[in-house]
Parts: sequence; C-alpha cells; structure tokens
Amino acid sequence: MKELSSCQQAIENCAATQTFAIAHLYKEEKTMDMHIHDCYEIYYSISGGRQFLIDNRFYAIEPGDLFIINQYESHKITQVDKAVHERIVLSIHPDYTRRLASPATDLDACFTNRPGNFCHKLSLSKEQQNRFLYYIHKITDAKGYGQDILEQTAFMELLVLLNRLVLSNRPARQAAPCVYNQQVDDILKYINRNITATITIGQLAGEFYLSESYICRIFKAATGTTVGKYITARRISIAKALLSDGAGVTEAFEKSGFTDYSSFFKSFTRAVGISPKKYAQCSVS
Repeated sequence: MKELSSCQQAIENCAATQTFAIAHLYKEEKTMDMHIHDCYEIYYSISGGRQFLIDNRFYAIEPGDLFIINQYESHKITQVDKAVHERIVLSIHPDYTRRLASPATDLDACFTNRPGNFCHKLSLSKEQQNRFLYYIHKITDAKGYGQDILEQTAFMELLVLLNRLVLSNRPARQAAPCVYNQQVDDILKYINRNITATITIGQLAGEFYLSESYICRIFKAATGTTVGKYITARRISIAKALLSDGAGVTEAFEKSGFTDYSSFFKSFTRAVGISPKKYAQCSVS
C-alpha cells in the first residue's frame, strides 16, 4: 500500500475504496478547523509537540502517543507551532472493520466503546511503539503476489493490537487529558451539557461572569476555533449519530440543537459532504 502525503488524501482514498489508507506526514498541512468525517482515525505521533481537542477534551501530544477517534467525534489540532511534526494517520472505513470482524472478535470495539471515563489517548511504551510501526511497515512494504492479502492480514493484526491496548489495563497506560485553560475547560463542559439548547456568547458571558470579547479571545487561543464553529461541529456530530441509529432527518434536526432547519441543512451538508437525507439513506443501506 502506498503511503500518502496528506490527511485529506487519506480520507478521500478511504471513502473511495471503503477500506483504509495510511498517510505518513513530515511537512505541515494547513490545519483543518474543528471537523468530523465518516471514517475512523488513528493518529500516531512520532515527534510530539502539539495539542489535540477532541469533542470537549484537550490532550497534550508527546512522542509515541496514539489517538483513536471515531466518525462522530469532532476534533482539531491546536497550538500548532512552526516545528516539523512527524506523524502517521490511518483513515479507516467503519464498514471495512465490520466486514473483517468475526462472531468472537469485534474489531470495532476500540472505536465504538465510549464509557464516560474514556480517554482517546494511549501513551505507548517503546515496545508497543515498535510493534505498531512493525505493522505499518508490513502494510506499506507489501508488494507483488498476494499484496492485498498481506496488507489485510497486517491490518487485522494491527486492529487486534489496538483493541487489546484499549480494552486491557495492562498493555498500555491511558494518560489523563491535558487541560490547557481551566476557564475554557469549564466553558466546554457547559456547552456540551447544554448542546441541544440555545447557546449564545451573551449567555456564556452571564454564566461565567466574563465579558463576551474575553470569552471569544481565550476560547480561540485555547482551541484554535471559535465558539460558534465548535458548537456547530458538535451538533453535527450528534445529528450524524442520530441518523446512523435510524432517526429521521426532522428528529435529528430537533435533537441536535439547531433552531433553524436551513442552517442545519447547510451546515451538515458542508461538513459531511452530503445532505442529511442522503446520509440517513446511506446509513440504513
């Protein structure tokens, strides 16, 4: 399998083939705003030096850290500096992992099992890092006769490894989230507790006894995005989950916190790439 050179290429390749794609990145890409996509994402940091915002949690990124993100979780890299950040990003189509699973082994577990104390970040030991990279190299080095079989076999072994790391307390230490700014953390918690209600900057200012301009400034500095864009991304994540679970478009609109259907339709279509109705039809089929 050819290593790609951008996250966007990996996402597009994953969607087109409905399998998986690998991007090995050395140079900086333009940082995407708070976003969601229809593929799972595994982000492995080789050099560290960044910060992740996933839903309402901040995580520091150190060398050897691995992040597991599903298709409903909004995320964004924040605190980007000018240093080179080497990382490996896997984009995985959810249907592909389900096709590979067996009655006894759910290869989706690390992406779908989200208890309240779930941590997206795994800090891998040296041995675990080497094992992870072994499978990556086995996939990307496969050539010639049986290439597809070798890629798929190595990929399945990699998924088994990741699920074992997530589901077991012994193989890997799950690091606690890193809170960049306590005020912003409190604001994020408030937004997520009230995501289906009307939320304005004015309401946040009154709730936290801060000025509107100050809230906007510290939120953007900590997360790299605006309050409005964050709220929209989270609501789209909720709508996607509802539609995937069989809810109708109207129900998804009403339960995700949008107050205007036109805004919901435009925001969803722009973020996901297809309309809510089309997304619901694809999820059912």
